[in-house]
Amino acid sequence: MKGDWRRYVGQIMSEALASGTAPALSVVVPVRNEAGNIAPLVEEIAAALDRHVTFEVIFVNDGSTDRTEAELTGLMASRPWLRQIKHRASCGQSAAVSSGVMHARAGIVVTLDGDGQNDPAFIPALVDAIGSGPRIGLVAGQRVGRQASGFKKLQSRVANAVRSLVLRDGTRDTGCGLKAFRRDIFLALPYFDGLHRFLPALVRREGYDITYVDVVDRPRRAGTSNYGMLDRLWIGIVDLLGVWWLIRRRRVPQITEVKRNVD
Repeated sequence: MKGDWRRYVGQIMSEALASGTAPALSVVVPVRNEAGNIAPLVEEIAAALDRHVTFEVIFVNDGSTDRTEAELTGLMASRPWLRQIKHRASCGQSAAVSSGVMHARAGIVVTLDGDGQNDPAFIPALVDAIGSGPRIGLVAGQRVGRQASGFKKLQSRVANAVRSLVLRDGTRDTGCGLKAFRRDIFLALPYFDGLHRFLPALVRREGYDITYVDVVDRPRRAGTSNYGMLDRLWIGIVDLLGVWWLIRRRRVPQITEVKRNVD
């Protein structure tokens, strides 16, 4: 692995511990009716981070009606680093991610989907990449070997091509749930339903750099997808135009001098 991600996380951990009991890394996982995927995913995340890093894992239960809550409650009994945030009703993936980030205690946040298709073994590579430059605000996973139907792959290609043409965000795949970013940058972004699909463009809008890590896409372990074509297509077009407007309206002042009173 390029670089020393543990050294970078260790630096963040030292700063966090100096100011309280915050962990070095927060992992946020939005889930809705994913009871069959939770236990294996929790174990994989723990194995990826091992004992060298203080971390917390926040599952955001987005209005699940299956045994998701019970699964998480049982696992939390023996895992003090595991937390659950529950939405009374489903609010969508962007709202779930935002709830998790707002409740995260670390300065660096990693997100991944709760269906098991994102491999937690890539988390160290994401953290390594975000520590490789002072202006990197987001590391985005880019899926290879996509595990999806032919129609879904075609739909994603078209959506990514249109988004790239309009926003020029330089990102091949914005649909991958594996991402790492600075918590303060995320919280400074304008929130809207669908935000998670446009993070590269919005982080660039704030003046930060984006870097990418190729990740392996895996088949879903159990259950069915909770976000259908309508959720990604027509609503996505409206969101795309809104993000384009936000980028066009961004004005960054060039500060040349700061004066202070001298006592």
